[in-house]
Amino acid sequence: MLEISHVTKRYHNLLAVNDISLQLRQGEVIGLLGPNGAGKTTLFKLIAGLLFPDSGMVLTNSKEWPMIGYKPERLLFPGSMRVGQYLSMVANLANLPKSQMESTIRLSLEQVNLSYAAEKRIKDCSKGMRQRLGLAQSMIGNPPLLLLDEPSNGLDPEGQAEICRQIKSLHEQGKTIILASHQLHEVTQVCTHLVILNNGSIHYENSMKDALAERPHSTITCNRSVEPLRLLLENLHPDIDVGETSVVLNYEAILLRPRVIGILLASGYDIVRVEQRRVSLAEIYAEAVQ
Repeated sequence: MLEISHVTKRYHNLLAVNDISLQLRQGEVIGLLGPNGAGKTTLFKLIAGLLFPDSGMVLTNSKEWPMIGYKPERLLFPGSMRVGQYLSMVANLANLPKSQMESTIRLSLEQVNLSYAAEKRIKDCSKGMRQRLGLAQSMIGNPPLLLLDEPSNGLDPEGQAEICRQIKSLHEQGKTIILASHQLHEVTQVCTHLVILNNGSIHYENSMKDALAERPHSTITCNRSVEPLRLLLENLHPDIDVGETSVVLNYEAILLRPRVIGILLASGYDIVRVEQRRVSLAEIYAEAVQ
C-alpha cells in the first residue's frame, strides 16, 4: 500500500525520525511501539502528509494515493457540539458529497457502536465514548488506511477491551491499520506485524507470529541446587543453561527434556515444575529499547 523509504525528519536540533524504511502492506495491522519521544507521532504525521520529510520519501504502490484516516493521541473536541453534528463538520472538511454525508456518518457511528449517541453533546460523553468518536472520525469516507495513535489511552480495562474489539472488526473489514500503543496486551491481541522505535530509528521489526515464536525454552525446576550436575548437563548440548535450582533447555535442546529429567531423577532430585514457554512481547520490547 505505502512504502516509507529512508525518511528523516528533524525539529531544529532534535532528530525525531532517523532514516526509517518500512513497508505498509494491504490488510496488515502494524503495532508501532516505543517509549515517549521515540518518533511514533512524527512518523504518523509524515505518513498522513501533515509533515514533510527532510529527506527520503513516502511512496504509494498503487496508482492512486490511498485515503487515510488519522486519530491523533490527543483528542480535542468542541464539547458543546453533538456527536452527529461534529461528524458532519468532519465530513464537510473532508469534502464528501452531500448525497453521501448522511449514510457515511451513520456507518461510522455504527462501526464503533455509537449510533445511540448521535444527539449526545460531546461534553457529556465518557472518555471511552470520546475515544470511539475519535475512531468514528478517522473512518469518515471509509479510508482503507487508518493511523491510530494510542486509541485506548486512559481507558479502564473494559474500555480497552472494547477498543480492541473495534480494531479487530476493522481488520476483518480489510482495513490496513497502524496502531501506536503502550498497551502490550492490546498489540499482542490485534496486530499482525510489530515495529519498535527508539530514538527515531527502527530497533526491531517482525511479524507478530514470528516474534512470539522466538526463543522457545523449557525450564525444569528442582527442589535443591543442581550445581553438582552443571558440567554433565551443559555438556549434553550448548543450548542448556544451568541455574541455581533450574535447568533451561533452549531451542533444539528442548528435545533433550526427557533425558535431562531422567538424569535428575536418577541423581535423587525432585522435579518441582516443568514449564515450556516462548519469549514475551514485554521481553522483546525491553531488549529493543535498551
